[in-house]
Amino acid sequence: MKKVFSLLALVFLLGACTPDDNPHYTFELTKIESVEIPTEFTLGQTYPITVHFKLATSCHYFNQLYYEKYLNERTIAVETAVEERNNCIETPNDEAEYTFNFYVTSNGSYKFKFYQGKDENNVDVFLEYEVPVTNKK
Repeated sequence: MKKVFSLLALVFLLGACTPDDNPHYTFELTKIESVEIPTEFTLGQTYPITVHFKLATSCHYFNQLYYEKYLNERTIAVETAVEERNNCIETPNDEAEYTFNFYVTSNGSYKFKFYQGKDENNVDVFLEYEVPVTNKK
């Protein structure tokens, strides 16, 4: 039993000393520059919504769309993965876009809040759209 424990300890020690070649990432929300969204919806229909954003450096990559819903309000942000390395190049004009489909399930209107960063008081700022829902076919 003592030999097995010693062997396991040796394996863990050797494994801990090997260099880590895997990249490391942090995640951050990125400002949505503009949005392509319909001016009205029809109940039961699906619509594409496209968000436009910029990738700040060559180390920034689209990770996922943050999407939160509460009643008829939708809060949306772009989450980027930022690779932690020393040779990142600033790319302020590197534009990207992401399109998602929105299925209309409720009457009234939908309020969309697209994340645009923080203001000078560190408060979240949003680009807001209110889209009415019609019942026409």
